[in-house]
Amino acid sequence: MDRVLSSWTTLMVFLMLLLRVSSETVEVRDALVQFMDNIFPGERNVSWGWTSGSDPCSDLWKGVDCVGSPSVRKIVLDELNLTGILNASSLCVAKSLAVLSLNDNNVVGNLPEEISNCSHLTHLYLSGNNFTGNLPNSLARLNNLKRLDISNNDFSGVLPDLPRISGLLTFLAENNQLTGEIPDFDFSNLVDFNVSFNNFTGPIPSVDGHFGASSFLGNPDLCGQPLSNSCATPPPAKKKHSSSKQYAIYSGYAILGLIIVLFVLYCVIKRKMQNAGAKNDGTENLSSKPTSTSSESKNRSRSEFSITSPENGKTSSLVVLSSPVVNGLKFEDLLRAPAELIGRGKHGTLYKVTLNNSVNVAVKRIKDWEISRDEFKKRMQRINEVKHANVLPVIAYYCSQQEKLLVYEYQQNGSLFRLLNGSQNGEMLDWGSRLNIAAGTANALAVMHQELHSDGIAHGNLKSSNILLNKDMDPCISEYGLMMVENQDEQFITQTESIEVNDDPARGSTRRFKADIYSFGVILLELLTGKLVHNSASDLAKWVHSVVREEWTAEVFDRTLISESASEERMVNLLQVALKCINPSLDARPNSSQVAVMINSIKEDEEKSLNNSSEL
Repeated sequence: MDRVLSSWTTLMVFLMLLLRVSSETVEVRDALVQFMDNIFPGERNVSWGWTSGSDPCSDLWKGVDCVGSPSVRKIVLDELNLTGILNASSLCVAKSLAVLSLNDNNVVGNLPEEISNCSHLTHLYLSGNNFTGNLPNSLARLNNLKRLDISNNDFSGVLPDLPRISGLLTFLAENNQLTGEIPDFDFSNLVDFNVSFNNFTGPIPSVDGHFGASSFLGNPDLCGQPLSNSCATPPPAKKKHSSSKQYAIYSGYAILGLIIVLFVLYCVIKRKMQNAGAKNDGTENLSSKPTSTSSESKNRSRSEFSITSPENGKTSSLVVLSSPVVNGLKFEDLLRAPAELIGRGKHGTLYKVTLNNSVNVAVKRIKDWEISRDEFKKRMQRINEVKHANVLPVIAYYCSQQEKLLVYEYQQNGSLFRLLNGSQNGEMLDWGSRLNIAAGTANALAVMHQELHSDGIAHGNLKSSNILLNKDMDPCISEYGLMMVENQDEQFITQTESIEVNDDPARGSTRRFKADIYSFGVILLELLTGKLVHNSASDLAKWVHSVVREEWTAEVFDRTLISESASEERMVNLLQVALKCINPSLDARPNSSQVAVMINSIKEDEEKSLNNSSEL
């Protein structure tokens, strides 16, 4: 008996020690809670954790990953509408922190000097926020840093001595207000580099062909390769000058410099007046993410595109497809026209461009798509061959090795995402409108899948922000086929990528189309619930499954639909279609034609019911 008791005592002591070892210290917990209080002021969802009475590792705080250790190693808080400041003094109490990602939020203020206290930091992602001020010099003391992304903010001033970080692989700083000369980075070691659309000046350091012009665009006072404008060569010095000659020369330089400054000021003022006029015309911003006034003014001031193909130094032409809207359009017309930045995504940037004939077009600028020019051209021409009223066609495109642009007709009524969000004139979608959008989108997807299946061209990035509404409020699928596959179906892709895609190419092609089905199922859930996907599509799917599992199906539906007495039977039927589309099993999901048939049947029942009601 004593021996058994002793064994149990030993086991309990071991477990207590294990629990203690697997917990972060009280000091770190309290500091991280303070960090969260600063970056997310106000009330938080209790399910997030981030309280002093819990542990970030064992209690699974939202966005925190300890990677099997008792200490915090990763904090990823992307797209959570964080609106506060970054308190690095509190954050860096977590000495083991290696990854910090705050992408696509609304964090404000400066990046503090104390960020260097996070000495183990290897990945720092701050893209898509409202950071301002100079970058701290202490940033260069993060000797372990590998990836640094500060793009799409309002940082200003000169860059710190970042080249001293010998292992830096990524530096992305596009769309800021940075000034001064570009430091001499080790471009042979860098994998990603972009400082476009800032205010850098002077000659570009030698990149030895590692990066093209697109990494430096939008800096009017930059010169040298790989840009087309060469740096001015200083006049040769003479051995002897009289004082009067020197005075005349220097005076000439001063006058020339003054003329250049006045010309630049004139261009800037003219651009601002054009943009102010566009804003006063009542043009809406199509971005689903709200931006600050400073960000809007920054974005609207940048309208440049690269028309030079870096691989041969020759101008590439704009390919105009059959469309009376842009008949005779040339690439130079796009360059000269005022452009307003209306949206950013992980795959590119969207501009609203007003042409000389007062026609508005949307221009999609794609990044990080490794596809050859010939393949891109074949892809665009093949997609253009398939027409459907509910698919927004590409009316022109441009492609070089570094730059890919697509031109669409601009849709003034915005996206389904914005309508569901209630941000456009307070307008809400009734049940009939939602059902019409579901049916129109399903029919278009069925046609595109059927016609392009042999080409392996699925949509790849189907989401509510890519469902636009035309002048008749009918749905138009935009950006069809611009990406090979989008990681929206996270659980499915993670489970099947190595087995089904790598081992069976045909299976991989099928997966792309079934991934579209999953994404469309999520759109149906957004239509039915009124809840939008801000972070992960799987979160909405899990919530719906949990409610249905508890047999509280009525709680799923948007209260707006309930208040208008929409048919619960037909809403339940559409919900069943959505659940089939988001089935974790690839083979269990219906194809797009089957989905279209099911939704059209629901729509026909709705129309019969309305007709019968009108006859009574």
